[in-house]
Amino acid sequence: MDRLNKTYLLWIFAAVITLGSVVYQRMTGPSYPVRVNKTLPTGETVKSKFRTTYESVSDAPVRVVITNHDYSGRLEWRRLNSRDEWSITPLSRIGDTLMASLPMQPPAGKLEYNVILSLQSGGDIRMASEPVVIRFKGPVPVGILAPHVLFMFCSMLLATRTGLQALARPNETKRLAMLTAILLFVGGLILGPIVQKYAFGAFWTGWPFGHDLTDNKTALAMLMWIIAIWRDSRTGKGRWWYVSATLVHLLVYLIPHSVLGSELDYTDAKG
Repeated sequence: MDRLNKTYLLWIFAAVITLGSVVYQRMTGPSYPVRVNKTLPTGETVKSKFRTTYESVSDAPVRVVITNHDYSGRLEWRRLNSRDEWSITPLSRIGDTLMASLPMQPPAGKLEYNVILSLQSGGDIRMASEPVVIRFKGPVPVGILAPHVLFMFCSMLLATRTGLQALARPNETKRLAMLTAILLFVGGLILGPIVQKYAFGAFWTGWPFGHDLTDNKTALAMLMWIIAIWRDSRTGKGRWWYVSATLVHLLVYLIPHSVLGSELDYTDAKG
């Protein structure tokens, strides 16, 4: 295989691995909607999708489509990790849709909720096996969010490509590693905190100020690239450092986004 074809092949492998990692992170993260497929006592199957994130600009709508008008329902909710009793909001029917709204919370505020359907003849059906958690966030300007997402995606792509390059031709790896570090620094340590400030009111909630895994994993990945580049510059033998940095980069980004993220402490909140 000639050098050009090998380069193309390495980029294809890097893109496939990166896209797979992005999809996995997205689908396993706490901001991914909870999908429910429920078979009712009357034989119908109801499919619903419950939100787990919403902007703090209005109440969050909750909807269940059910064509059988013998069913009514209610929305039970309370603030997460609070001393609140469960609040009950009746579901209103509009055509084939039962709906209600969760009250808007400040950024980083979380509610837990569930939808309970009821037959006119009696009996309750909980749609979700356990309460769904929704986190509210402030709106982030597209001009900040889009570059952040782009830089982070490109850093993952370049990180993967760097690791493959280190395995294939280790003497041509440093430039890719430096580009990876630059992209990660701009996307994760400059734009990332700005996004978090807009969304949740704080620039940094990882160590030493908190336990946000998104912040901590970004810092860990950045540290690994700095060490790898430094070791290569000092000894000229950075091959396995680059491979290690790539593995750490990919592994930490397999941790779902927003795990242990910002959360409003309702025990200290008034009201």
